[in-house]
Amino acid sequence: MSRSFGLVGLPNAGKSTIFNALTLAGAKVEAYPFCTIEPHHGVAAVPDERLDRLHHLFPNKKKVPTTIEVVDIAGLVEGASQGEGLGNQFLAEIRGVEAILHVVRCFSDPDIAHPMGEPDVRRDVAVVEGELLAKDKETLGRRRERSAKAARTGDKSAQEEVAFLDRLLATVKEGKPIRALQFSSHDQPLLRELAPLTAKPVLFVANVGDDGENDLARALAALAQENGAGWIVIRGRLEAELGEACPDERERQAFLREYGLAESALVRLVAEAYRLLSVITFYTVEGPEVRAWTVPAGTRAPDAGAAIHTDFRDRFVLAEVMHLPDLLATGSERALREAGKIHRAGRDYIVQDGDVIHFISA
Repeated sequence: MSRSFGLVGLPNAGKSTIFNALTLAGAKVEAYPFCTIEPHHGVAAVPDERLDRLHHLFPNKKKVPTTIEVVDIAGLVEGASQGEGLGNQFLAEIRGVEAILHVVRCFSDPDIAHPMGEPDVRRDVAVVEGELLAKDKETLGRRRERSAKAARTGDKSAQEEVAFLDRLLATVKEGKPIRALQFSSHDQPLLRELAPLTAKPVLFVANVGDDGENDLARALAALAQENGAGWIVIRGRLEAELGEACPDERERQAFLREYGLAESALVRLVAEAYRLLSVITFYTVEGPEVRAWTVPAGTRAPDAGAAIHTDFRDRFVLAEVMHLPDLLATGSERALREAGKIHRAGRDYIVQDGDVIHFISA
């Protein structure tokens, strides 16, 4: 299953540049605000060194990496939730994503206008966060009005929903994101249905110039740590240009090394985003494919199998689990089996990051 992310930020923060760096989609980039007038959607294959090494053992099979989906919306200005700029009309586009990538401008360039003069990390972040909070206040308030009508008839479910919405609205009105709250398992289905923007985990993306990390990026790192959020630094323009000029992954990696970068932005972003979302990767080598899959950490074997096909959950018999380092060390599945290092696991087995699994069903 693809993980999904929504890009937000001020105009000219570099969202479309980051989008291009991640997806190689060639979205329009201009040096003026609101050049994004339609939301961009892109899918990127996730680079995975472990999958590459596993594929070397099965060279005749097709390698299928996992993917991420990215949505880039128009820049958000102060007042966007009330109709200023273009951002408000696109906020619904990111309601269905799992996490938000908040792109923050951490470079100065006289040729690229900043909507408020010069970059100021804390101010710029506060403006965007404020608009997300305002949008949540609006959508949750409308939902409460509908639920309150049913609650007045004595509908207990509606009454519970109104109490839950009041809790969310009180937090938003205090200027706090909903992700700061703690929720029970009973609350989770309604929270997923409501999908408030500020409930989503946030990864701050410091978009820096070609010179790399600077004081603005370090200020963003401090802010992220204060808020318990993830953060990464990306030389957005450099990586987007390299992606366009060097579609071949190996050639692109060679150029990145010339600039002192050990790996692409996508590798670093995915690693941090997966940590933020608490997801892991497991692998299968069934049939004609060597394939990567992502599931939430703590997933039991039948539910992991359901990521491949829903029948695997109900018809699950057992899972044959190989640890990737053991498989790579022995060089083949047969040798691993002869060494007695293939583990047979039942329904309660918790899938681990890097497992290579055969699912056996009835």
